[in-house]
Amino acid sequence: MVILRHELRQGRASLAIWTAAVAVMLAVCILIFPEMAADMKVIGNLFANMGVFSAAFGMDKLNFGEFTGFFCVECGNVLGLGGAFYAALTASQMLCKEEKGRTAEFLLTHPVTRTRIVLEKLLAIVVQLVILNGAAVAVTAGSVLAIGEEAPVGTMALLFAGYFLMQLELAAVTFGISAALRRGGAGLGLGIAALCYFLNLAANLTEKARFLKYITPFGYTDGAQIVADGALHAGYLAAGMAYGAAGIAFAFLYYTKKDIA
Repeated sequence: MVILRHELRQGRASLAIWTAAVAVMLAVCILIFPEMAADMKVIGNLFANMGVFSAAFGMDKLNFGEFTGFFCVECGNVLGLGGAFYAALTASQMLCKEEKGRTAEFLLTHPVTRTRIVLEKLLAIVVQLVILNGAAVAVTAGSVLAIGEEAPVGTMALLFAGYFLMQLELAAVTFGISAALRRGGAGLGLGIAALCYFLNLAANLTEKARFLKYITPFGYTDGAQIVADGALHAGYLAAGMAYGAAGIAFAFLYYTKKDIA
């Protein structure tokens, strides 16, 4: 597991920064809720009647004056976007950075197969995402206890599970793309994450665009739907896991036969 340990050491600064940013923003959002709770009912009614804007963010289906509704909208965007950008940024550079940094020749002369390289780099991504989400869960739990608010454990667990699976899917897809790149893929990874986010907003606006939820991983992280159904949408989740599996399979198949520059 030398490559795994190396990748974790190399990415620890980025992981620390992203984890701290997401955790601090989550804590701030939760800690200010008691101060805003009295006004949230009025604000929630206002937001719920803003037409397509309300529909895009699911605010027409959530009670913004309750902690769950507030968390889905405010904290959900923090963890959703922050986690998605970090996952895509990390994975999109994981395989191609060896060629970009001119370290591929050094790595491949060691007694290690390309399959092993891909596997350990993939495990490094998963470990980093586990750390990021573990910190987010811990900070959320501590902040909720600090304000003395009651949060439905089952719903919160589903929300965090959805965000984690979404990050894994994005990471898997961009990991596969990075196998085919020779230069840095950071911009491409961030672009894919942003595109997926806006596709979900478009899918919320009209039934005609609802099929987009089978394309974007944000489809099964929709807080309003999770709260209403008490479960992740099985169809959207199955499609997402299929895309993720395809990305990982492509990474293994392509990188093991790739001509390394």
